[in-house]
Amino acid sequence: MAFAYFPHTEDDIKQMLERIGAGSLRDLYSDVPADVIYDKEYDLPDAMSEHEVRQFFEELAEQNTNLFCLCGLGAYDHYSPAVIPHIISRSEFLTAYTPYQPEVSQGTLRYIFEYQSMITELTGMDCTNASMYDGATAAAEAMMMAMASTKKKTRVLLSEGLLPHVTEVVKTYAKFKGIELGFVPCHDGQTSYGALLTELAAGDVAGVLVPGINKYGVIEDFTGFADAVHAQKGLFMVYSDPSSLAVIKTPGEWGADIVCGDSQTLGIPLCYGGPYVGFLACSKEHVRKLPGRVVGATKDVDGKRAYVLTLQAREQHIRREKATSNICSNQSLMALYVTVYMSLMGPEGLREVNDLCYGGAHYLHDELLATGLFEKVFDKPFLKEFTLKSLMPVAKLQDALQVIGVFGAVEVEDGLVNFCVTEKVSKENLDAVVGYLKGLEA
Repeated sequence: MAFAYFPHTEDDIKQMLERIGAGSLRDLYSDVPADVIYDKEYDLPDAMSEHEVRQFFEELAEQNTNLFCLCGLGAYDHYSPAVIPHIISRSEFLTAYTPYQPEVSQGTLRYIFEYQSMITELTGMDCTNASMYDGATAAAEAMMMAMASTKKKTRVLLSEGLLPHVTEVVKTYAKFKGIELGFVPCHDGQTSYGALLTELAAGDVAGVLVPGINKYGVIEDFTGFADAVHAQKGLFMVYSDPSSLAVIKTPGEWGADIVCGDSQTLGIPLCYGGPYVGFLACSKEHVRKLPGRVVGATKDVDGKRAYVLTLQAREQHIRREKATSNICSNQSLMALYVTVYMSLMGPEGLREVNDLCYGGAHYLHDELLATGLFEKVFDKPFLKEFTLKSLMPVAKLQDALQVIGVFGAVEVEDGLVNFCVTEKVSKENLDAVVGYLKGLEA
């Protein structure tokens, strides 16, 4: 049994086998039934040259249908500067996956520190951990932080305005953690304050999770929310789009204790659904319950600036049942990606991105209403995405848009469809879509 790409010599293998008392590599599989061991030649295609391999995958890619994106709901087609892939491939960032040894991981620790600094500035919170898997699991982490911080309480409330996939992931983790979930309905397009007070009055609430911008695209107004939750000794948590926080009121300003979300909006391409990167931030009093790791700045023995891990509440360091979290997938490369993006854009660039999105989304909103094929649903502020009621069957509308290569009109609720416009969409693009829709009948 020879393996061409194993670095071990025959003598290496012999010594290892002798050490464990095995006569051959096959002995390692002695407990596997013989009838399930495949002992024939693999039916592999003939080898191809590099040129042939590239050509093969190019032809395969051509079978994809590339659609122009006009929808949001948690994944946004923002512009990504071409320089980012070059910068993130620099050697100083290509250190160990887990930077436990600071002396060889300064590049990784440095960018995580910068990432944390930028996220805390955007959210208005005191501290942020290193990167989470995605926004939905970051929301699950926020729920578990609330449970760990309040103790003895068994309920967490979720706004029905949260993105559907976020709600589903939180439900999954709550089920297997024994956490009871309650739901706060939306009224007129935003989380109902009155319904929240009713749920809080029932007691036993560890925390409340609401969306900064909800599934309808509405920018929520949280006046009184934090005070009401804190009066019941619970934590107020906000699921945010970090890009939007450059121009709208931050969760910190609303009095949030924990903020979570997905940093995909900070320049990460859609990439057929990933990889993305979640973030999780909190106020200082809850930092000990923060999962993952926190990088801090210090000085070395020579007085030079250096970076170290200052908090590592991960299951590698403590017993699993005592760990703050066991969802420890670390999207550090993607954290570097958004750190470079934010560095390149700066505050003015982020504001300009939102200005362009706002202008395009409001233009499309008004033009779609003018076609007579849609009705306004909510008279609420929105930034880059919005919801309208379709007067034609949604499936018919979606099929019509796909004819001209447009992916949009995702159904949020029965008959209600989502549209989103980012800075990558020109007025000419929007006019072409609206002009096409004007020729259709409801």
